[in-house]
Amino acid sequence: MSHFSTLRTKVSDAEILKNSLRDLGITTKTEADVRGYNGQSIRADIVAVLEGEYDLGWSRNTDGSFDLIADLWGVAKKHNQTELINSINQKYAVNRTLADVKRPGLSNANVKLVLQ
Repeated sequence: MSHFSTLRTKVSDAEILKNSLRDLGITTKTEADVRGYNGQSIRADIVAVLEGEYDLGWSRNTDGSFDLIADLWGVAKKHNQTELINSINQKYAVNRTLADVKRPGLSNANVKLVLQ
């Protein structure tokens, strides 16, 4: 029986996701196994290698978005999973916004990014 959960995300840019994870000090792998309960694993496009025996992974859907795949119970043994996932999503959103602002056509736009 698999202990992995799959959660839909708004993540759609693999490079921004990998950069966001690195910004948070999290090692990443591509086309790697997500570690789960009792040595189980599942393949993912992007893997965040976490301290301990469990990882977070993202797999691309046919529409280009990514699903988060993880043994959430296992991740929660060493990490506050809500804070961890929220911090990844927040860093991704900031990096995505910054990348969008740098796109051609927006260079002269009056853009102000406010972080709270």
